[in-house]
Amino acid sequence: MKVSVGDRVEPFTLPYEAGGAIDLGDHLGRERIVLLFFPLAFTSVCTAEMCRLRDEWSAYASLDAAVFAISVDSPFVTSRFRAEEEIPFPILSDFNRTVSRDWGVLYEEFHGFRGVSKRSAFVIGTDSRVAYAWVSEDAGVEPDYEELLQAVSDAP
Repeated sequence: MKVSVGDRVEPFTLPYEAGGAIDLGDHLGRERIVLLFFPLAFTSVCTAEMCRLRDEWSAYASLDAAVFAISVDSPFVTSRFRAEEEIPFPILSDFNRTVSRDWGVLYEEFHGFRGVSKRSAFVIGTDSRVAYAWVSEDAGVEPDYEELLQAVSDAP
């Protein structure tokens, strides 16, 4: 399955930090949502992407957007990565790869690893539909941050 603009988003729950979880259903229909899938924590481009969003956090917060990053790293790794880089938004663990697979953003092979999330960005409006979708086949390419922020602003 691949998620596209206009699709209604089904809620999912993923581990967050050690022992916790976040249910997307708690946010759907209540606020704009940004989902950022990224390959692996502590890698150069992923760190640059998360730090860029950290540095622009106030712009997303001013639009009342809930931002969630998602990787296939374990919750222990995502927790450490988030703490070390002082990321203000949750980084969820899709360790079992179910959400990445359901959203169509899973590499079959990535530098010798199987089942790594593609770098991608989605904006979900308050109507629970995908308002913006960007998926990169090249993990070295970061999203267009101005376009992403504009998509959040334009989302219902």
